[in-house]
Amino acid sequence: MEAPDDVTVDVLDPTGATAGTAQLDGALFNAQVNVPAMHQVVVAQLAAARSATSKTKSRGEVRGGGAKPWRQKGTGRARQGSIRAPQFSGGGIAHGPTGEQNYTKRVTKKLKKVALRSALSDRARSGQVRIVRGLAFDAPRTKDAVAFLDALDLPARRVLIVLAARDDALGKSFRNLQRVHLLTVDQLNTYDVLVSDVVVFAEDALDHIGKGTRAVLGAPAPDTDAVADTDEVRDTDEVGDTDEVGDTDEEVPA
Repeated sequence: MEAPDDVTVDVLDPTGATAGTAQLDGALFNAQVNVPAMHQVVVAQLAAARSATSKTKSRGEVRGGGAKPWRQKGTGRARQGSIRAPQFSGGGIAHGPTGEQNYTKRVTKKLKKVALRSALSDRARSGQVRIVRGLAFDAPRTKDAVAFLDALDLPARRVLIVLAARDDALGKSFRNLQRVHLLTVDQLNTYDVLVSDVVVFAEDALDHIGKGTRAVLGAPAPDTDAVADTDEVRDTDEVGDTDEVGDTDEEVPA
């Protein structure tokens, strides 16, 4: 299968001016979009974030009902042992939620990689990936964050900003803006990419995606020939002869 072509994107500075161009790895930003994979991963992410808060009381947890309401025989009524049985008004709930429900869904690592590559490729093809050089603030200031979004013409859109590492000044500057979400590269996930209108990468984060997260995203290695030959990496003759390790003919002391 032919490798996808790289994607060329303009690199902007914090004022919105073009500062150059960048080549996005085609294996990550120009891959085939797999919609079912993205759907399955997003459903699993939302399910994992769900907490089991629903809880009902069973007949053993409802207050009262300790005495038998009437005698077993002779009344003409159906026999009953407690007025807190599920068939009574005010009784316990049969088979209700216990508060211990587990909504998590299992998703394979391979499927997560396919979904994230698909999400990034979808945003790149639609022109919703921006690269910013020198994204840093001297001090936490929300006005600087608003000015940055205005410079990139993103004032009223949901924006995902991806950083190479945690930055307290940027985090505090953007945290009051409800439409902006900050992540580091290792936190990048399918849901946050899809729920955002635009994905903004710091230039150093883009470098990290091209190298360090290649294995995380499951993209193929750029050049398999560059890997050292296995004969050069490890020679069995240099490791040692099995005869030198121990001779089975030697007697073992009792």
